[in-house]
Amino acid sequence: MGFTGAWSISCHEDSVITDFAPRIAAAVEADRTCPRARRGWAAWRRAPLPDHRTWWTATPAEDEAIRSFQDLTRPGRHVDDLCAFPFVDEIWDRQPDQELMFVSVHSKAHPVGALFHAIGPGRAALLPGWCGNFVLTAAEVRGALPEVERALGFGPAERARAQEQLRLDSEPRESVLDGPLRAWRAAARAGLGLCGLAFHAG
Repeated sequence: MGFTGAWSISCHEDSVITDFAPRIAAAVEADRTCPRARRGWAAWRRAPLPDHRTWWTATPAEDEAIRSFQDLTRPGRHVDDLCAFPFVDEIWDRQPDQELMFVSVHSKAHPVGALFHAIGPGRAALLPGWCGNFVLTAAEVRGALPEVERALGFGPAERARAQEQLRLDSEPRESVLDGPLRAWRAAARAGLGLCGLAFHAG
């Protein structure tokens, strides 16, 4: 069965963040505390996955680990249920400036899962929220920026290695390796909060 995976990061005034935070934070927390998700996260941190180009010859144990990681990094049920089109459209309407947004949409791929595999669990653990989902005030964005820089700031060799493991088709506007940090820096410069949502767009 086909699907379309999406990841949206948008910058907003704190008043907008306050409007949306209760619903988003509750859904993110429900997905984060799901026992299956916590087991998947712990397993991935103990044993990061091999080069994705070897997955088709994976042993049964490796195949189980791959499925566990894919289950972990696909949109969580609570956030996915929240992100019906009217809700996401309302959020996007509150930020019409495309330079203050990052959106990655892929057929038969989950952008957050692709990014996490490319950067590994050590860097992924530095990102706030849960598996690409977060709702942060301007102060929280500024406070988190140093760790986000550590997670998503790449030297040339690091970026080349991450690109090899990305498992995504070329993106028309901006790579998932670049867009999240750009949006984070833009929010910090402008004194804005951030809303990140990973969901199925179709």
